[in-house]
Amino acid sequence: MRFGLAWVAFALSLGVHVADEAARDFLSVYNPSARMIRQALPFLPVPVFRFDVWLGGLIAAILLLLALAPLAFRGNRALRRIALPLGLVVGVFNAFCHIGGSLYLGRLMPGTLSAPLILAAGLWLIFEARRAATQS
Repeated sequence: MRFGLAWVAFALSLGVHVADEAARDFLSVYNPSARMIRQALPFLPVPVFRFDVWLGGLIAAILLLLALAPLAFRGNRALRRIALPLGLVVGVFNAFCHIGGSLYLGRLMPGTLSAPLILAAGLWLIFEARRAATQS
C-alpha cells in the first residue's frame, strides 16, 4: 500500500515538475547545453527537443506511471525494481541538477522551484521500494 502511494506521489510530483519546466521555458536552457555537449562529445547521444515532442513525451511517461499504479499498490516486484533507478535518476539526480545549476549560474533555472518536490518524492519512492522488497 505504501509503495503504491509513493509511486503515485512520484508520478504527480513529476507532473508538477514538468509543468514548472514548461512554464519557465526549460528548453531554452536545455537545448543550447545539449548542442554544446554534442559538439564537445560527439559520441554522446544527447537529444535536442522541440517543445511539443518534449512535452508530449513527458505527459505520456507520467500517464504511464499513473496507469501502472494498480500494480504498484499490489507491490509488483518489477515496479519495485524500476522504482530504484527511476527515483534515483528522475527524482534525486534531476533535482540536484536543477538546484546545482541554479547555484552555479547564480539564477533560478527552470524546474528549480519544483526540484525539492521531486527530490522528496524520489527519495520516498526509493525508500518504499526497498522497504517493500524486504517485507516480501
